[in-house]
Amino acid sequence: MKVIIIGSGIVGASAAYHLVKNNTEVMMIDKNHQGAATSAGAGIVCPWISSVEDADWYKIAKQGANYYPELISQLKEDNEENVGYKKVGALRIGTDSDELDRIENEVRTKQKDAPELGDIERLTPTEARELFPPLHEGMEAVFVSGAARVDGRLITDAMKRAAQKHGAKLVNGEAELIHERGRITGARVNGEKFYADAVLLTAGAWSQKLLAPIGIDLKVESQRGQIAHIKLSATDTSNWPVVLPKGSHYMLAFDDSRIVAGATRETGAGFDYRTTVGGVHEVTTEALSVAPGLAEGTLQEVRVGFRPLGPDVLPILGELDNVKDVVVATGLGASGLTMGPYVGALAASIVTGEEVDLDLTAYNPMRAIKITN
Repeated sequence: MKVIIIGSGIVGASAAYHLVKNNTEVMMIDKNHQGAATSAGAGIVCPWISSVEDADWYKIAKQGANYYPELISQLKEDNEENVGYKKVGALRIGTDSDELDRIENEVRTKQKDAPELGDIERLTPTEARELFPPLHEGMEAVFVSGAARVDGRLITDAMKRAAQKHGAKLVNGEAELIHERGRITGARVNGEKFYADAVLLTAGAWSQKLLAPIGIDLKVESQRGQIAHIKLSATDTSNWPVVLPKGSHYMLAFDDSRIVAGATRETGAGFDYRTTVGGVHEVTTEALSVAPGLAEGTLQEVRVGFRPLGPDVLPILGELDNVKDVVVATGLGASGLTMGPYVGALAASIVTGEEVDLDLTAYNPMRAIKITN
């Protein structure tokens, strides 16, 4: 079987890796767009503490978090060890003790069916600052030890390299779908046609543009996110936990004395690849309100990424009813690095007709499709 994958972000790279390991011939096509969500994303793997209250989202996000150790093990067998994944735990911080009591109870309830979330501890402000020193003195916390951070660029590059070791090909350029007699037969890139038995669309926020020329309006739009990278002087941040305040903002640390603080959620900004004064103000103000110790850090860079936002909080995953031989996997929104590798593995199984370990009904792409001709 031959499969073309359009888009080699974290979902596409995972799908390619799993397909080639299953003896499938794979060609990845990627435009290398500015603002690809995988490269810009912060990389928090902690679905057990989330503002998203949707059972179907939690099911797939939980599976996504649980899948990482298996994936890391597979990549290690392919001599890919620089993957940017590390379990460092997460702090859900706050000043409202009653609210933290409620969150702690909710996480303990989830622990029964999700032992991978690890240990749960209630921390005093002093204990919380021992783990993340820049925190405000008044911040209590619920600590979840199984949470992890992941560098989207490193894990994606590792999967792409591993896929290529197993025979996958990578073509750089902008793809156009080849649509013949009710099925997708391949893609055209730089004037050259490539044919396959199936095409997998993992093009993130650009997926809608691929389907529009064949009369399919996929309800996926770009949501701009701006994420600040703050460099601390001579500080070992390698084991600092993820920090989750109330709301959608967050912080996490990486090994190079770098703190990532984000992120804006700018729906309607389209593909406007810019760092804005308002965006930088938002993320730095939110960060300093809970971690004033970051004030003397150096603003190293601000990354801009375009999240693929579907009609709801759920990913868009599966086959299309009206066009054969195409599978869509997009719409992960702000959860791309949490569930991306797992969604890619699911997409690979859908393409090859294998059974999957999750009921995919809720993620059916037809809920996000409008036929225009």
